[in-house]
Amino acid sequence: MRILIIGGTRFVGRHITEAAIAAGHEVSLLHRGQTGPELFPEAEHLRADRNADLSVLRERRWDTTIDVSAYHPGQIASLAGALSTGQYVFVSSTAVYTVPKEPGFAEDSPLVELDGPIPEAVTIETYGALKVLCERAAVEHFGSETLIVRPTYVIGPYDYTGRFTYWVNRIARGGEVLAPGDPTDPIQVIDGRDMAAWIIAMAEKAGSGAFHAVSPPPPFSFGDMLEAIVAEVGPPGTTLTWVGQDFLRSEGEDGRSLPLWSEGGGHAAVNTADPAAAAAAGLSPRPFGRSVREIRESEASFSTDTTISPDREADLLARWRSRPQG
Repeated sequence: MRILIIGGTRFVGRHITEAAIAAGHEVSLLHRGQTGPELFPEAEHLRADRNADLSVLRERRWDTTIDVSAYHPGQIASLAGALSTGQYVFVSSTAVYTVPKEPGFAEDSPLVELDGPIPEAVTIETYGALKVLCERAAVEHFGSETLIVRPTYVIGPYDYTGRFTYWVNRIARGGEVLAPGDPTDPIQVIDGRDMAAWIIAMAEKAGSGAFHAVSPPPPFSFGDMLEAIVAEVGPPGTTLTWVGQDFLRSEGEDGRSLPLWSEGGGHAAVNTADPAAAAAAGLSPRPFGRSVREIRESEASFSTDTTISPDREADLLARWRSRPQG
């Protein structure tokens, strides 16, 4: 197949590009050339800003287009105006859902709806609703054969967000590890390499519809996740100390300084998606422990600076232990 990937050089897009090339497809990458211009010499590189001039796509046609970088419905409308393609694949997010009523929710669960005009800015508050509008724009412009992929937190090599990598590298240092909030809070992840291989396989058979790309099936908690990381990369004597969310918030910490922590918010329930539909369609994530080991190996030469410094972490742990009780 002739595959166009919108992006294709950073993290999720990079894994999709690798999977497409490994499967023997003819790959074109549309990107601005600011990240990874030396990557994938076997692919065609089309330099363009999707928010500006897309004329480079005109008078061309691809069998499949995979879009990993649309965050606003206008981006999909403008792409459709310049692009001739067979199937369109949109990488969305489980953030499209309202707070689920129970774990194990399916792809037909209620979606976030905007109240008011479409915002221009993509923020934490508008992200999910804008992704919903992107999904609808995709179907409107590219038809019911559109494939919509809804991952939760994507993990793996090349993760520029550093969210999951933070925990792998921090636990690999050992000692007493500050674990935030409630260990029973749900969490789901998906290895970007597994999602990428599955997306290419779905494109090859023209799969359509919406699917959760998540792992493992619920229930799986933040405590389960950190304990599993300790088992894989934690030196002997590594311990987890769970620090209360009210204390951490009063100290100014949040889900940026302690990545993937839900801060006790109700939105954590979106990390209980049912992956059955995607599994039936061939998604087969590698064991979680294997992802942890491979991420640690791939990131070994990278910076191991933590989101909160070791001194800050030690100070928080000391004051948590010495806080007044009762």
